[in-house]
Amino acid sequence: MEKVLLVISAGNGPEECAHAVALTLKAIQQETLKKGINSNIVETKPSLVKDNFRSVIVSLEGENIESFINTWLGVVQWIWDSTYRPHHKRKNWFVSVNRYTEPIKNKMFSTTDVRFETARASGPGGQYVNKTETAVRAIHTPSGKSAVARDERSQLLNKRVALQRLEEMFQIDELNKESESRSKLRHTHWEIERGNPIRIYDASSKKLLK
Repeated sequence: MEKVLLVISAGNGPEECAHAVALTLKAIQQETLKKGINSNIVETKPSLVKDNFRSVIVSLEGENIESFINTWLGVVQWIWDSTYRPHHKRKNWFVSVNRYTEPIKNKMFSTTDVRFETARASGPGGQYVNKTETAVRAIHTPSGKSAVARDERSQLLNKRVALQRLEEMFQIDELNKESESRSKLRHTHWEIERGNPIRIYDASSKKLLK
């Protein structure tokens, strides 16, 4: 079975666009249910109003996924009179639907690329805790990243702690890259040509106009 991730985004649009994201999510869920496609919400970024979203990442799994998502990729337009700003003249609200690709996990980190240096652990004021070299620095040779552990009395334990801290550095890098990737997708809303929406809905009737 094929599996894809879609991100629905309001970009920098107003609260009406955040509501349009929620409407688009429901429309996708209704269609996937009819077509026997499994849909699951992976991540949501809530908006200021309850049940509205700045963005949603949804996982779709089933047969002929590509033909289905091709009917959604692009801009979705919703037509409705704003309930948040009753006297506002604008009636057209836009969201974007894009394929989301998980960032490639950082494969740079490997314990085989780590070398260790030892030193005597010292207490406050430089007072030696012991005369053996229990402090450990773990150095990732390819990247030059390093982490130090000196709190444990055993060199072996400090080695494990230093290695764990070094691995956490790479995990943080991965999370930052993933966050940046998702942030870029959330803001692609403004990069899409609004003049040619792939779908147009009347929000009051929930009918598909195009």
